[in-house]
Parts: sequence; C-alpha cells; structure tokens
Amino acid sequence: MFSCSYCDTQHLKWSGRCTECGKWGTLGEGESVKSKKATTAAKPAAVLTFKDIKTSEVNKRVTGISELDRVLGGGLVPGQVILLSGEPGVGKSTLLANLAGTMDGTIMYVAGEESPAQLKMRFDRLGSETKNVKIITKTQVEPVISAVSKEKPHLVIVDSIQTMTTSEHEGSAGAPTHLRASTAQLVALAKTSNIPVILVGQITKDGNVAGPKMLEHMVDTVLHFGGDPRHAYRLLRASKHRFGGIDEVGVFEMTEKGLLGVESPSSLFINDGPAAPGTAMVCTIEGSRAFLVEIQALVNTSSYGTPVRRGSGFNSNRMQMLLAIIEKHGKVSFSGEDVYVNVVGGMNVKEPAVDLAVCAALISSKLDKAIPKDTVIFGEVGLGGEVRSVPMHDRRGKESKRLGMTKTMSAEDIKTIRDLVARIK
Repeated sequence: MFSCSYCDTQHLKWSGRCTECGKWGTLGEGESVKSKKATTAAKPAAVLTFKDIKTSEVNKRVTGISELDRVLGGGLVPGQVILLSGEPGVGKSTLLANLAGTMDGTIMYVAGEESPAQLKMRFDRLGSETKNVKIITKTQVEPVISAVSKEKPHLVIVDSIQTMTTSEHEGSAGAPTHLRASTAQLVALAKTSNIPVILVGQITKDGNVAGPKMLEHMVDTVLHFGGDPRHAYRLLRASKHRFGGIDEVGVFEMTEKGLLGVESPSSLFINDGPAAPGTAMVCTIEGSRAFLVEIQALVNTSSYGTPVRRGSGFNSNRMQMLLAIIEKHGKVSFSGEDVYVNVVGGMNVKEPAVDLAVCAALISSKLDKAIPKDTVIFGEVGLGGEVRSVPMHDRRGKESKRLGMTKTMSAEDIKTIRDLVARIK
C-alpha cells in the first residue's frame, strides 16, 4: 500500500504522480499492517449519566469589540476554537490586531505570515496596545503548543492556520495532512487548558476555506468576514456557533485606526442628497438587526445588439427574473436597454424582501420618476406578479420611522407589480 504525503490518499501501486491531488513524487510505501490477536482486553471507558455531570455557569470573556461580542453571543467561551475566514485584504488581521489591543490579559500571537517588525508596524499604525501581546514566529505546531503551555496566555491567535506544519507529516505547509494534524493539536490544547484559540483561515477563489472541509467540523465557531475591500464597510457573520445562534451580524467600518464597530448601520447608507430617479430605500434584516440600505438602478438605451444586465451587491440571475416579471405583469418593457443594479456601500443583500425595492428602482429609472425620499420599500415578488409579505414587518416599520421614513410601500398596500407601476407614475 502506498500513501501520498500531501493529501494522505492511499494507492494500491506506486506511480510518479498522485491521481487525487496531482502532486509529483509524493507517493511512498506505508508500513504494512499485520493483524494481531489481542492478548488482553481493552480497559472499558468510563460511562456517565447526566446526573453524574456537574455543570457550572461559564463566564464568557468580553473582547472589548461590541460587534464581535454580538456575533459571539456575548464574548469568548473558555476553550473555544474559532476559525475566521475572509477575502484577502478584507481586514482579518486588522480585526485581530484591534482585538489584541482591546482585550484584557496576555495575548499570544502566532505570526506565520509576518515578521515581528512587520507586525509591530501594523500595531503601531492602528494604535493598538502591545504591552500584553507576545509574538511567536515559529510555524511548527509542537513548539507553539509548548510555548503556550508554559506562558498560559488568555488568548491564542494563529495567523494563519495554512502556514502551520507538524512533525508528524512530511510535505509543505498548507497540505491537507498538515492542516488536519495542526488543527487537531490546537483544538486539544484549547480543550485541556481552557484557552480560547482563534485560527485565521485563507480561502479559495470559490470563497471556501482552503483545505479539507473537516477543519470547519473540528472547530467550535466558524466566522466569515465579508465585504468589498474597495468600500469601507464589512460584515461579520457566523456560519457555525456551538455556544449560540448564527443569526447575528456585526457591522464594521474600516478607518485609518482599524475597524470600528457600527452600532446604527442604517444611518450610513441613507442618501442626504435630493431624490433621484432609480433610487429606492429598503429595510433589510441581518440577523436580529434591521437597517436601511439604498438600492440604485440605471436603465439606459443599449449601444450593442445584446443588452447588458449587471448587478453589484445583488444577484444578477434574480435581477433577470424581476425584469421578466415587470415586463410581463407591469407592462414596462426593458427590451434593448442596458440595466444596472447597485447596492450602496458595498453591501451584498440576498433577502427576498429586497425584491420590491429593486423593482421600484428599475421602474423609477425607466420612467424617469423619482420616489419620495421618505418612502421605504420592502416585499417579496412572485412569478405571478404578486407582492408577498415578509417576516418582521413591524420591526422594519419601526426602524424606518426612527430614521424619518414616514411612508411605507409593502405587501399591505402594494398587491401586484401593476400597482407598483401605477404608484410610481
């Protein structure tokens, strides 16, 4: 039996290239496995009932960053392992630098991608406190675990897990075998010492965490830090959280001093200028928070035979569907027109409640009729041209009124797309 030192795939015969991962020269002969008759029976494992287990209330450790605490459900749990992923340049390392500067206690920072001088320059640029931060530049996981066991910090940050290696396996850093083994040892360290560990995970071009999917199963919490790096605003979401819900979202603004939490996101996306055709305000729900987002649409005569249909922050396929619904049931034609839809601030909205606002912005731009600025629009649009109600209607209405939006266009007063066209005209 031959096994690949990179992906750990087993092969019946040797070849120069692994057929699974495509690496050359990684196949080696494994140790032969001989069946041995057990001479002694294994010692039975301890069996417990829930009555035998004594629980005590675990105090979560506040990070000092309100938006991060919101997503984590109040703070860090002792022994918790977090996997933080996001696009390159979105601000993962910046967020962790801010965390290291605000959290009380000793922070052990394992810098696998930066030198100590580079790390110090970033902390100084962000104005983060460094008196409690200790740096490890070793990328082999065993010496790191020994140092953590000796120093006993309050938090361990590994940036990034793809740079870590282990003496158990051969091959370069980032190989699936190294990722699994390194993560397993760090998880065991967190559980035995009750020290929280944050792992930074690089992602692939598809947006998934680089490496085996098992990484997400091994950790307690998976956080995704998203947003357009060209815009100032970022969203932090949890796709897995063993110690709380995954319905919360944290909003951050990128500044010269790092990432700042945004307590009231609605005020950031409201246009202070005059009302213009092709603009509509929608109240969307992210987690348990309601905030207003501006939808912009531009409809213009096409210069080519095939019209352009593009969306930024909104799914282009769904935009095509809404255009067909407006043409069929609203009797507003977009034939021969270039259509663009943009969500202001680099936001990415996926909620069906945005459908009605997108339709309103498209119709407004086509008819060159501005929607009043004090109007908020939300509702789901069906293929039959009907407008459906959406959850949390009262919460959306309260948030809209708090910000001066006195008028509402929703399924309560707009029943069909035809009604929407007549309302805008």
